[in-house]
Amino acid sequence: MARTADLHQTAEQRLRRLNQRLTSGRVVLLEVLAASDRPVTIPEILESRTGLAQSSVYRNLVVLEEAGVVDRVVTRDEFARYELAEDLTGHHHHLVCSQCGVVQDLPAHPALETALRTAVGDARRRKGFRAEEHRLDLIGVCSDCA
Repeated sequence: MARTADLHQTAEQRLRRLNQRLTSGRVVLLEVLAASDRPVTIPEILESRTGLAQSSVYRNLVVLEEAGVVDRVVTRDEFARYELAEDLTGHHHHLVCSQCGVVQDLPAHPALETALRTAVGDARRRKGFRAEEHRLDLIGVCSDCA
């Protein structure tokens, strides 16, 4: 999503469906997530802006996730990471470092997406499973830890 005004409007509409408002604290979170080039942890969010209370950030992220504005990325380490929902930013996958826990966005490659569509079609035919979406996390070691 290119424009901040569009992001705020979309968030406001989705929150309204849950009888929630786009508060100033939620606006700050959206701006932090929009400015990041990767999913971020709550400690990283708190470091990026002064005056944010951890409990408020946590509660607001839960509401934004319920509204479909934010996605939570869970890895093997102790921190969940947060990013704007994929439909707001574009489809992508993740590179997850098994040593330091950093998560980086990886653009979806057309050949990979074609292979995944084939696999999903096969799963539907063989198992009767109808996929609604997919996520692909490649787990390994980042260049800093290598």
